[in-house]
Amino acid sequence: MIKILHKDFSKKIIFYSFIVLLLVPVFIESTYIRHLFIMAFIYGVIASNWNLSLGYTGILNFGHLAFFGIGVYTAGIFSKQLGVSPFLTIPLGGLFACVGAIIISVPILRLKGIYVILVSFAFSQICLQFVLALEPITGGSGGLPLLPSIKIGDYNLARDGKFSYYYISLILLTISTVFLYIIVNSKLGLRLIALRDNEELATSRGISVSYYRLICLVLSAFFTGVIGGFFAHYARVASYDIFGFGPISLALSMLLIGGTGSVYGPIIGSIFLMFLSESLQDLGAFRFLIIGSVIIIVMLFFPGGLNGLIDRFKKNR
Repeated sequence: MIKILHKDFSKKIIFYSFIVLLLVPVFIESTYIRHLFIMAFIYGVIASNWNLSLGYTGILNFGHLAFFGIGVYTAGIFSKQLGVSPFLTIPLGGLFACVGAIIISVPILRLKGIYVILVSFAFSQICLQFVLALEPITGGSGGLPLLPSIKIGDYNLARDGKFSYYYISLILLTISTVFLYIIVNSKLGLRLIALRDNEELATSRGISVSYYRLICLVLSAFFTGVIGGFFAHYARVASYDIFGFGPISLALSMLLIGGTGSVYGPIIGSIFLMFLSESLQDLGAFRFLIIGSVIIIVMLFFPGGLNGLIDRFKKNR
């Protein structure tokens, strides 16, 4: 009975939160606030899909942001160099990111622990070097500026105060979240969790470590690449710095502060950290000190992140 009440309460929170997010652009005309929400949704997709491999499967893949970068440059190259429509380049970003996941899985499936971290991060840096080396195609250090914006007929989505981009990013986040929820609650999800909790026991039950880790990496890459393709057309630029340490540390912070092993935790962390970071903008370097302190406090007192804090509230309710 208590579990049923908890589930009903969770569904109500999710439902009302979604309604609030749907109404944000209607009542808030500030393009700056809309931009912050759009970036929070983008990082929400990145962090929640990273959580599939890191939180649910236990793969220490620190090259996850490379999937995002591959999506960005796929959309940028196909749209600017080949004139392909953004409606095709965005899903193409997801497909090419999956190819990247297959490539990175070759060494990762044979390694464990810190070696996975090193090799996966190296993969991200290799992608960066490819971008810099293939200057005629990628623009090199100058990137690919002035990418085509998304248009529906004669209507340019870039000229409506980020109204349309807000809803597109929210739709992509919603689809990605439903996708992850279905995976986590399926037999596949149970096997991924089994590998994380006890690899030897899972193997003895006939669960192939290599096969399911490969599947996990590919699934986590798809929507990360898709949102990368969307970001390219939203920001209208593909820049090599997306392979840098900054985006990686930001996405990881959002994941940790929201809570690993939870579908909704990274999304909560993304929205929270995005607005916290911007609210402290005027503090300069002290901003990072405060954010770092918040992350440490959450990790020490609420190991399950903000999502764990919400779960604790539901149990005490």
